[in-house]
Amino acid sequence: MEQDSKQYVAEAAGPHMEEEADLEARDPESNSLSQPLLKRNRTLSFNPLAIVGTKVSHIESLDYEINENDLFKQDWRSRSRVQVLQYVFLKWTLACLVGLLTGIIATLINLAVENIAGYKLLAVIALIEKERYFMGFIYFTAANFLLTMVAAVLCVCFAPTAAGPGIPEIKAYLNGVDTPNMFGATTLIVKIIGSIGAVAAGLDLGKEGPLVHIGSCIASLLGQGGPDNYRIKWRWLRYLNNDRDRRDLITCGASSGVCAAFRSPVGGVLFALEEVATWWRSALLWRTFFSTAIVVVVLRAFIEICNAGECGLFGKGGLIMFDVSDVPVRYHAADIIPVVLIGIIGGLLGSLYNQVLHKVLRLYNLINQKGRFHKLLLSLSVSIFTSVCLYCLPFLAACTPCDSSHADSVCPTNDRSGNYKQFNCPKGYYNDLATLLLTTNDDAVRNIFSTNTPSEYNPVSLLIFFALYCVLGLITFGISVPSGLFLPIILMGSAYGRLLGMAMGSYTSIDQGLFAVLGAASLMAGSMRMTVSLCVIFLELTNNLLLLPITMIVLLISKTVGDTFNPSIYEIILELKGLPFLDANPEPWMRNLTVGELADAKPPVITLHGVEKVSRVVEVLRNTTHNGFPVVDDGVVPPVGLAVGATELHGLILRTHLLQVLKKKWFLTEKRRTEEWEVREKFTWVDLAEREGKIEEVAVTRDEMEMYVDLHPLTNTTPYTVVESMSVAKAMILFRSVGLRHMLIVPKYQAAGVPPLVGILTRQDLRAYNILSAFPHLARSKSREKH
Repeated sequence: MEQDSKQYVAEAAGPHMEEEADLEARDPESNSLSQPLLKRNRTLSFNPLAIVGTKVSHIESLDYEINENDLFKQDWRSRSRVQVLQYVFLKWTLACLVGLLTGIIATLINLAVENIAGYKLLAVIALIEKERYFMGFIYFTAANFLLTMVAAVLCVCFAPTAAGPGIPEIKAYLNGVDTPNMFGATTLIVKIIGSIGAVAAGLDLGKEGPLVHIGSCIASLLGQGGPDNYRIKWRWLRYLNNDRDRRDLITCGASSGVCAAFRSPVGGVLFALEEVATWWRSALLWRTFFSTAIVVVVLRAFIEICNAGECGLFGKGGLIMFDVSDVPVRYHAADIIPVVLIGIIGGLLGSLYNQVLHKVLRLYNLINQKGRFHKLLLSLSVSIFTSVCLYCLPFLAACTPCDSSHADSVCPTNDRSGNYKQFNCPKGYYNDLATLLLTTNDDAVRNIFSTNTPSEYNPVSLLIFFALYCVLGLITFGISVPSGLFLPIILMGSAYGRLLGMAMGSYTSIDQGLFAVLGAASLMAGSMRMTVSLCVIFLELTNNLLLLPITMIVLLISKTVGDTFNPSIYEIILELKGLPFLDANPEPWMRNLTVGELADAKPPVITLHGVEKVSRVVEVLRNTTHNGFPVVDDGVVPPVGLAVGATELHGLILRTHLLQVLKKKWFLTEKRRTEEWEVREKFTWVDLAEREGKIEEVAVTRDEMEMYVDLHPLTNTTPYTVVESMSVAKAMILFRSVGLRHMLIVPKYQAAGVPPLVGILTRQDLRAYNILSAFPHLARSKSREKH
């Protein structure tokens, strides 16, 4: 079954070329006038499977909509002012804890990476100083191999969802997709240890994406009271036992993760707003900013401790990671040419990177389908290749004499960090390629961003560095280890940015280090398509406010150029994984289709009566996988003007609530409606917040099958409904904006004998691929629009 699921996802994620070719072979002119213009298949069907991390999982939607049944209304009316204040205080307390724990864990990860990688590099340099180059190579490769093996084994065997950055899954979760096992305690532990191992192993990946995932895991675990098997059942924690509040908390965790990665509090908030969050409001803005402020305080406290020499090899420094504020920034009219050029190059290279990475990830999907051994083999092969390149390529670079004018810099140096690595060069010379390769990724960025060093790097060395990191960036992302995209893209972009600065020479007054910063920003905008948050992150990273105007120009140009070719890298990954993410902009052809036509293409909707027989409820739950069922009442006394015996659409009841009814044996011996006090005796609002349980776990006797159950008190009486004539595009915007799980379609005309319900739509029904499979002629018009 799992093998079939993976095959389905791999096929569904790619372009539907075979279908479009079949559509082109048909002749639309052969249709008779009596046939409808839009031909469609019989049913609108889908497979609720997606790749979460590296594991194929059955996915569902989240209940972000407020379920206004009788119990909810009673609880809301009975809440005192003290309980409301407790609820607000709890949300702010958890936001504080999210920032505190994310900052502590991020600091520990940085300490572990710097010390492990630092001692490894010092041991290698000691062997090189003794001219034991082969032993240095063996030690370097073996250490990286072991570190990668630890990260890969943990991800493959214990937490497949910890592989990758985790940002696409977080983005899908905040969009309304329940990504299973994505925020568990095992995933959190594996993500922390795996990030340390993968980054310390020198792989071309960063810890920024994993830190976003780590922050989200912390937020989710705090919100639900701990891991599933050891959950704390404190009463005050039950206030947050719903998807809406957990969504807000995970948003705080994501912004805290970005803040911890880049030491950028404002950038973290804007990243959550621009990139991952689908739903936003001012109260959420305040809490995310509060969380990032706590992260900065924690980081600052640990930095003070490290400055006192208490952190081993962890370098000294402040909140600014890549400080370029010591160089004056002056602009001239001629400088607009290289700035525009670097923006165009960033957009072109970013879109090209996305396109090639898309092909590589599809290939990796095929390899990963073969089992755990192949996943491990792929990860370890990439580790060996990376180690060989990082160690051997510096031997191709020529030794450069130290510049005596830089008296404040140590040249050459054999320390683990520094701008002038001696490597295999004689005294008084340094190897510029070793300076960039035989170091940690953070130090490599710091070195290539260095200012007032126009002659430090040879153009050939920068070309080798750029080509190598392009290859490593493509083959490393997608292996079964925690990995981030930010740092590899920064390294690639800074290389061609510095090269462009060297090519401009005396024609511009902008420093080469600043060109490297602009190059990194342009490639990130060209690949990830972020602008506002990226601009602020780079300003907080480099501490140079004078870069703001040209950084804005570069980001806007890069994003515009990239958007003309393909989507952002995270949207590509979402498509590859098969996650039903609803985009903010519906396809133009969706305006030519109504929700009524979409409902006609689905199987008939399954409804329940307000007072239903237990056997009918059990039958529906056993034979379907639907998560919501419309509740209708026949023969109700209508308002004035309607026919006698009209059918009323009472609302929508969730599958989990039906399971609670069966578990608690809330059955009636006669067919009648219950009183309000009867419901409150049996159920609380806490019971209805639980989502666990399966129909197979519920035992119902034969006598109980003949009894009745009153569904009215548990039914959401105010579900979102739309008229059948509404366009699919408009319905999709509403569905996404409100965060719905179900949307009911009602008829345009109310008449005797007309059912009160046309159909029901879910997010899977609104996915473009599923619609095109049911309406093939829409695919034809779509392909014509492309041409």
